[in-house]
Amino acid sequence: MTIMMQTGNDDRFENKDKTINDTQYMVCLDVDGTIVDHMGAMSPAVREAARDVVAAGHNVVISTGRSLGAALPIAESLGIDRGHIVCANGGVTARLDASLPDGFEVTDRRRFDPAPALMALRDVLPAAKYAVETVNGDFLSTERFQDASFGAAARGVTFEELMIAEAVRLVVFSTDDTAEAFGRAVESIGLHGVTYSVGWTAWLDIAARGVTKASGLEALRAHLAVDRSTTVAVGDGRNDIEMLGWAHRGVAMGQAPDEVKLAADEVTLGVDDDGLVPVLRSLLA
Repeated sequence: MTIMMQTGNDDRFENKDKTINDTQYMVCLDVDGTIVDHMGAMSPAVREAARDVVAAGHNVVISTGRSLGAALPIAESLGIDRGHIVCANGGVTARLDASLPDGFEVTDRRRFDPAPALMALRDVLPAAKYAVETVNGDFLSTERFQDASFGAAARGVTFEELMIAEAVRLVVFSTDDTAEAFGRAVESIGLHGVTYSVGWTAWLDIAARGVTKASGLEALRAHLAVDRSTTVAVGDGRNDIEMLGWAHRGVAMGQAPDEVKLAADEVTLGVDDDGLVPVLRSLLA
């Protein structure tokens, strides 16, 4: 399998040294659509390649829109028992350490007031379902809204109760709109004071202003004193755009939307063809 270089006129990506050597890399991996397919299945080839990269001493960082509870099983499957996870699109960072009582500790939370966004969204998406991930890692939701990315059972509450919660992540989902119509509705209201991204379906993730996977990873990189030239990131969603532009080597999955591919340095095969595998293998000298 061949990794195809993404071409374009964006000079941010010129003159990057892609030489593979014995450097210890900070390897930042999206989950859904990258490590696992859209049914949540991880292929044996991906698991083996990721475990080999971990065993080689590279710093593999799960970077996902999922909550911590939904990301931990992925780290376990890849054999990561020490290191870090960036969750909730940069809203939560945790340190993994098997010697800790729970095997992890949360080291950073980026909280925000969800009320202004909720009020604006309710006017244009009255039939949508809403969920808030709180600073305690709990989920509150309307209309029995539940998703595997929550990693915990959501507790049903009123819309008014959602608005007074202290959030690290706000999720909006509509079964009545196409992804395109949903995206236009969200753009029409001009959300302020938050960061948001529209997913593959009529799905919206909202975080605190300025918070993205890239912001969480940059804070972690600085804390760990990792050289920027050793950062690698792989992803497929619109919430990965900033991360792919941040990394020294950003790789988009083959099924990614065009705007995601344009943010990357390279495009690999799709998730159904184990596109993550050649990227990981290229890091093994």
